[in-house]
Amino acid sequence: MIWRNPQQNLLLEKQLSKELKISEPVASMLVTFGIRNASEGRAFLESKLADLEDPFAITHLKEAAERLIQAINQKENVLIFGDYDVDGVTSAALLVSFLREFGLDPKYVVPFRLQEGYGLSQIAVERALAENPGIDLFISLDCGTNSLKEVQYVREQGIDVTIVDHHQSTETLPEDCVIVNPHVFDKAENPWQSLCTVGLVFKLCHGLLKLLRESEIDKAFDLKLKDYLDFVALGTIADMVPLRGENRILAKQGLSVMSDMKRPGLQALFQVSGISIAQEIKPSDVSFRLGPRINASGRLADAILPINLLLNDNYEESLKLAQQLDAMNKERQAIERTVTEQAISIVEKEGQHTQEAILVYNEDWHFGVVGIVAGRLSRLYHRPTLVLGSECGYAKGSGRSIEGINLVDVLKECDELLHIWGGHPAAIGLSLDPNNLDALYDRFLRTVQAITPEGLPEPSIDIAYWIDVNELTTKLLDELDLLHPFGMDNPEPIFGLKGVTLEKPADVFANKHWRFRLNTDKQGYIGGIAWNMAERIPALRTPIDMAVRFNWNHWNGKSYPQIELVDWRESLA
Repeated sequence: MIWRNPQQNLLLEKQLSKELKISEPVASMLVTFGIRNASEGRAFLESKLADLEDPFAITHLKEAAERLIQAINQKENVLIFGDYDVDGVTSAALLVSFLREFGLDPKYVVPFRLQEGYGLSQIAVERALAENPGIDLFISLDCGTNSLKEVQYVREQGIDVTIVDHHQSTETLPEDCVIVNPHVFDKAENPWQSLCTVGLVFKLCHGLLKLLRESEIDKAFDLKLKDYLDFVALGTIADMVPLRGENRILAKQGLSVMSDMKRPGLQALFQVSGISIAQEIKPSDVSFRLGPRINASGRLADAILPINLLLNDNYEESLKLAQQLDAMNKERQAIERTVTEQAISIVEKEGQHTQEAILVYNEDWHFGVVGIVAGRLSRLYHRPTLVLGSECGYAKGSGRSIEGINLVDVLKECDELLHIWGGHPAAIGLSLDPNNLDALYDRFLRTVQAITPEGLPEPSIDIAYWIDVNELTTKLLDELDLLHPFGMDNPEPIFGLKGVTLEKPADVFANKHWRFRLNTDKQGYIGGIAWNMAERIPALRTPIDMAVRFNWNHWNGKSYPQIELVDWRESLA
């Protein structure tokens, strides 16, 4: 494991510390984030909704909003087609909820993952239109950018099409429709560039509200956009988009709205997820508790269930739906464990862990968990990984990557071997003829080797700041709260401690974790925990360097400062 030291600008750090009245560790992190002066630092620390850019600055968003105005004025039949992940589910729930306020009754459809596959597939589109005749406007959320033939089919039925999506384009764009997708039309430096679909839908609703207020529609003045930010935070954090720019503003404000727990559907979801009404909602609650339960339905059955939950106004009904999601999540976990064990066995048997890339396939693997398993293998072996099951005669699955390897770029080199594919640099979905699997692995491996001529990048830890153990105080924790929410591109800081020692034996528990204490000059000691490190416990009274996270430990109604060990090494001090 490589420990990477921060690139410091001591003069700027001291300036920010003085002018913003913050500690030097926090000032150092602001510099790392690209903050160049106190004004930018203040904007980052005090970010608010008013800092969001005009929604109409996004290419084609005004046209999309104007088409919705037409639908409202003419009381048209609207069909919303959302993808089955958390981003797609929350996008659909947000837009349905918002349009209902203006007299529309949008129908909503989500593809059956196992029968209809990913995104805007032909079979899913045909079912959606058959179940909902007489549609005037078809809105595709979190998919559609690469669905040329499917969009053409909808247009041939005389139906207008709007696409709101954030996936990168891999082929010719659909024609004769409105596409809102910053990755296709907008510049990379725009603050909205990394919005996921639910963030774009929020911006679309903002634009729609502006037009309605210009037309002096009374209802438009009664609505508060902020009330919809719980949907936005849920989808944004779960989709693992960068929490910078407008994403950070929306996620931060949305977590606050979510903590108020006004929606019966969310209250019920919190209940089955073990989240207390009294606690503040953190990104980790979304990533590890709420998100997996919403995703479980789409992975194993029908993702319409979580949309129904989020839109439900009755708590008792919502609780029954949430309990169904919880049961599906437990089933998903059991399937995932089995597939992970089998995938690891294949990797080890074939020696793929000694190569630069991994591809494993089993026709019996449940397609709903292959993405999770790909992520597990990618982290375990630190290699770009493809995991595939079987569906409708195709090998179908997901890929996950590591830092420094863009899966979209890699898969472009394999395009002629694939039936369909798409996604992000770190995560993709794909399908292909099973007869092409050997050729795909060969091409996949050779492409990764070509872009890493000196070998795969080693796993690394970025030290945000080297700190003295006596600086780990409650005051610092309060300042760190200003940097929240932590997530992609805004990681929770890892602090370096030099030359510390364990004066008492570690307390091992569950045979794999251990607790410890570090002595301080003024606080007595600070407690720490090391997850999954029972086989790596340093010797007593031997100077070591620690890489740690510093946060609150909430327990039995009280809060304590706690450090979480990420890695340790013999001291270089």
